Amino acid sequence: MNQPKITIIIPAYNEAERITKTLDGYLKYYEDVYPDNFEILVVLNGCKDKTEAIVEDFAKKNKAIRYLVYHEAIGKGGAIMKGLEHAEGKLVGYTDADNSTRPEVLHRLIAALDLTPEIDCVVGSRWLSESKVDKQPFMRQLMSRVFNLIVNIYFGLGLKDTQCGAKFIRAEMIPKILPTLMISDMAFDVNFLVDVKRAGGTILEMPIEWEDDPNSTVNKFRTSLFMFMSITRLRILYSPLKRYNNIIEPIGLFIREKIFGVKKEK
Repeated sequence: MNQPKITIIIPAYNEAERITKTLDGYLKYYEDVYPDNFEILVVLNGCKDKTEAIVEDFAKKNKAIRYLVYHEAIGKGGAIMKGLEHAEGKLVGYTDADNSTRPEVLHRLIAALDLTPEIDCVVGSRWLSESKVDKQPFMRQLMSRVFNLIVNIYFGLGLKDTQCGAKFIRAEMIPKILPTLMISDMAFDVNFLVDVKRAGGTILEMPIEWEDDPNSTVNKFRTSLFMFMSITRLRILYSPLKRYNNIIEPIGLFIREKIFGVKKEK
């Protein structure tokens, strides 16, 4: 079969408890469907546990595994940006380290992109009628829906789910969007999709099977407020108000650092 090489980017921050299961599952699956024609690129982002040692051991045993190490935290979005810069595949995407999107589910997105030349980007969606989502608390569902509503008001993407950690694009789109990716935190997905659309790319949203991580310790209210600030900042940067960014940005950075403990992105 004449299959394009694929790159699966996995951003990892202190994932020592989960990364082994994820890498094992992805390696076994893709060795069968894309033998010698895929790579898993793990981007280690400010890890303080044993994640780096675990990934290094995997890479020594399997040539399909590559990894990048950034000792200072650069955010999930920052890690994905670095992965996009170093990806070698013709089809490039990313997924979460917690295995919420199983390898066979991600493969459906890859296959759809490969077989549909008029599509530039495929995204998984938890909120289509055919989607199957397990173990997601009601409050998390509600906040997700409200956040997506705001995103569509701000940017008119017309998507039901921007935040699902399962997305793939064609490699030729990367240089078109990489220079304008600005958000390195958890709202990165919105920046990514907005820039694909601004670059003239076409986006296909597909139903997905997805399982919420029961061990997540994310503060839902704090995270939601932070993400709202991030997409508001992005909306300003894509508006005539950008000319006042030198006034607005210091205020936002002060709030981000003093309230959320997040320093300026590098």
